[in-house]
Amino acid sequence: MSGAAASTADRPAADEAAEAIHIENLHKKFGALHVLKGVSVSARDGEVVAIIGGSGSGKSTLLRCINCLENPTSGIIRVNGEEIRLKPDGHGGAVPADRRQIERIRTRLGMVFQSFNLWSHMTLLENVIEVPVHVLGIRRAEAVATAERLLERVGLADKRDVYPAFMSGGQQQRGAIARALAIQPRVMLFDEPTSALDPELVGEVLKVIADLAKEGRTMVLVTHEMKFARQVATHVVYLYNGQVEEEGPPEQLFGDPRSERLKQFLRNVH
Repeated sequence: MSGAAASTADRPAADEAAEAIHIENLHKKFGALHVLKGVSVSARDGEVVAIIGGSGSGKSTLLRCINCLENPTSGIIRVNGEEIRLKPDGHGGAVPADRRQIERIRTRLGMVFQSFNLWSHMTLLENVIEVPVHVLGIRRAEAVATAERLLERVGLADKRDVYPAFMSGGQQQRGAIARALAIQPRVMLFDEPTSALDPELVGEVLKVIADLAKEGRTMVLVTHEMKFARQVATHVVYLYNGQVEEEGPPEQLFGDPRSERLKQFLRNVH
């Protein structure tokens, strides 16, 4: 089926909420490589949208375009109703028209990467307060108090003065989640947050994300953990070859998929 076959019309319960993320006809090319081919996806306030698909389907590129880490070739991206303004780059693509707008929009988005990306020369607490203090201008005492609450929330209160090198991968990733939450984002973006972890550490990170979902946190989650996506997502999008092949509620996509490609994908990952 095509990407248009399942739409936001399948999400009546969410229609009363405002769109936190709106992506329309998004294209991204890297030279001759056409990675995203007209993707349209949305996430409403309080939704957990899981993006699934095989390697090379465009999942991570889509997430990086939302956070302006990659410049889309064309298309529309709105964050909390504000459209990211783009201008031609002179080479058939686009670049942001206003860097200040990008900086402002990034303060609404907390992103957690595949690799933990904690600053190695800082303690965990220093990692969590760095952006609130030095970018957002929050008073240090207030930032520290918030960071301590967040570290407690992710089970790392006893690691506040520890450097990343002395923490497990699961602890570092939970620390990265606390750091992303410290800017009080409207939307959390997760790019395969467990893919770099040893299997025995995956559960502790997934539990933190599941707890955020229960709180009604708006999230866009790229994941290869199908069971987890089925349990926590309110909406699932299956990407294939840079396009939305199928989307809908998790019980439909995992329980009664329409697309033959999705059926094959789910057989392969189980």
